[in-house]
Amino acid sequence: MQNWLPLFVMAPLGMAFINLILTKFLKNISAYLALITVFFLCGLSFRFIGHEPFHYAIGSWLPPLGITLVWDPLSQLLILIVSIITLAVTLFAIPYMQQYTAQSKFYSLYLLMIAGMNGVILTGDFFNLFVFLEIASIASYALVAFGVEAEELEASFKYLVLGGVSSTIILLGIALLYSATGTLNMADMAITLHQGVSKNLLFFIFALFLMGFGLKSAMVPFHAWLPDAHPSAPAPISAMLSGLIIKALGIYCVARIFFMVLGIVPVIQTILMVLGGLSMVVGVFLAVGQWDFKRLLAYHSISQMGYVMVGIGLATPLGLLGAIFHLLNHAVFKSLLFLCSGAFEYTTGTRQLKQLGGLLKKMPWTGASCSVAALSISGVPPFNGFWSKLIIILALFQAQYYFLAVVTVIVSFMTLISFIKVQKYALFGTLPKRLESIREVPVLMISGMFILALLCIGIGLFYPFYGQLILESARDLLINASHYTLYAIP
Repeated sequence: MQNWLPLFVMAPLGMAFINLILTKFLKNISAYLALITVFFLCGLSFRFIGHEPFHYAIGSWLPPLGITLVWDPLSQLLILIVSIITLAVTLFAIPYMQQYTAQSKFYSLYLLMIAGMNGVILTGDFFNLFVFLEIASIASYALVAFGVEAEELEASFKYLVLGGVSSTIILLGIALLYSATGTLNMADMAITLHQGVSKNLLFFIFALFLMGFGLKSAMVPFHAWLPDAHPSAPAPISAMLSGLIIKALGIYCVARIFFMVLGIVPVIQTILMVLGGLSMVVGVFLAVGQWDFKRLLAYHSISQMGYVMVGIGLATPLGLLGAIFHLLNHAVFKSLLFLCSGAFEYTTGTRQLKQLGGLLKKMPWTGASCSVAALSISGVPPFNGFWSKLIIILALFQAQYYFLAVVTVIVSFMTLISFIKVQKYALFGTLPKRLESIREVPVLMISGMFILALLCIGIGLFYPFYGQLILESARDLLINASHYTLYAIP
């Protein structure tokens, strides 16, 4: 199985270019090539579940000299999240994207974005981390602007500029690490840093990565690009940006680098918790006043990532478990919410809540999926969001951060209020006369939403069957970060 690991990157990367060639002869094949690829990746990710950690040396050049891919419990979790969400999003995108031209270019960019995310998750060295991060970022810049309307181009330009700033800061941090250690391999670098390096230099590198990856994950105060980029993109890409990009390129990199390479220290933990708390509060209060459905969801992405950052900053076993669990849950329910908003806009032509109403009668499958996702993000039991939020709150009480625990409860209550408004104005109430002739969205769009709705219900209820293998193993790796060097480098 180890020889199959590069396919997580090679399959979508190769298909992105094959797609452009084949569509010269077969015009409508792009969507199905993408679907075959994500089905393959999803099956491969499930096949790798529970596999012992190992490294794969590209071209048999052993680390720290060669290019290395690493499979461990943390990459297992993220690869599984990416595979499941991309499968649901691709099913949704097949009918949804028919309203756009140049579909072959859309699916090639889409596959490049998947390849970039998988590369970031699996890479064992900083050089390729930056390369794959840029592949995913550049593809996402183009996809945000895919509709080429003024709003989309403006949002994409803002995303491009701030993304470029972020990448430059990250590259500077990598350069300083390389100058201090003489290596780019993460495991080898961790060993060298453990032997001693200037504390001032280390804290400066921490600060650079915090700003760089903070921009990628849209933490407050680095969130300016997100409220424009997420609403402007086509619905499948909004789901990918919120459900995957800010995690794979932002939160995951923070967890991987801060714990396994640099070594987390108390002052950095405090900063992460402060930024996480600010993100929770600022995001939810900005979301409450929004009437554009997708913009409301974008602000909630900032807020929900605050929960994850607080859990990572705690760095306790319970806090890290809550953070990892909420990372998984947010990928599912936020992707579902963006797909639902796209389905409503696809049918009604608007995403303004005040112009909707009574959609549950006309669109029962989409309406039911939206309700499940709204209850999940609001932390209502027994849906998945409740359990991860509960674990984070209990972890805060356990660590005696009582004020932050109370803030977390208040933010959860404000989230519930926000989505009661969504339910009232979109699903219930009186159906406007102009919408009396609308119908449910196509079956493939329903299928994508239905998969995620089932996960919102099942992830929390069936935790005993998968929790230890997938979530607790990733948590244990972060706690015992020194184990990373045992299998990532011979």
